[in-house]
Amino acid sequence: MLRSPSDELTVLRTSSLAAAVEREVERLILSGSFAPGERINENKLASELGTSRGPIREAIRALEGSGLIVSVRNRGSFIRRLSVQEVREVYEIRSALFGLAGKLLAERVTADQLQRLNRFVADMEEASSQRNFEAYYPLNLAFHEFIVDSAGNAMLAQQYRSFVKKLHLFRARSLVQGGGLAVSNEEHREMLSAIAARDPAWAHKAHWRHVSSARDRLLSVVEADPPSRSPIKLGSG
Repeated sequence: MLRSPSDELTVLRTSSLAAAVEREVERLILSGSFAPGERINENKLASELGTSRGPIREAIRALEGSGLIVSVRNRGSFIRRLSVQEVREVYEIRSALFGLAGKLLAERVTADQLQRLNRFVADMEEASSQRNFEAYYPLNLAFHEFIVDSAGNAMLAQQYRSFVKKLHLFRARSLVQGGGLAVSNEEHREMLSAIAARDPAWAHKAHWRHVSSARDRLLSVVEADPPSRSPIKLGSG
């Protein structure tokens, strides 16, 4: 049976609303508005977003599929809490994907892309010298995403983003302490040099090593101060 135009419009509006609610709930989770392990109050969230519980439930189901939410029968839905072992495993996969992105970009990089990468690194170094983490953090994320997006492999970029989102669930002390930003910037410079040299092997190694080193820096901080006591952003890398 064919739907009438009004029925199709209703479906479109409902679908658009559900997608918008899903994006907003995801943003709230990744920004740290919810604590890892926190139970989601559907009524409260619906009221805050000015919608009914239907789109909230659809968003929860979708985000459960992406690994950000866990639903427990007869108990409700909760923000997923990653274990240290899960973080290690995610970083292992992320380092492999990022190494491949560096290799692919070194094979195809343009002058405009190199200019953008140089600008990113210069801006991060300036923020680091001022110990301005609030400025550094979004630049760092954008730099990594630009590399992945410029590699020319859409599936790689999609998978990379899914793993980065999972890491946002692991709220560990940032790596501003101990010169973490300066060390990360040295690695950024090496990555940029490898890409500029159009050396795929060097770029692969530099990008893989950067993420692996970021994992080691993160876990060293976690071991000294468990994540349950430090609900703040991931650091550089």
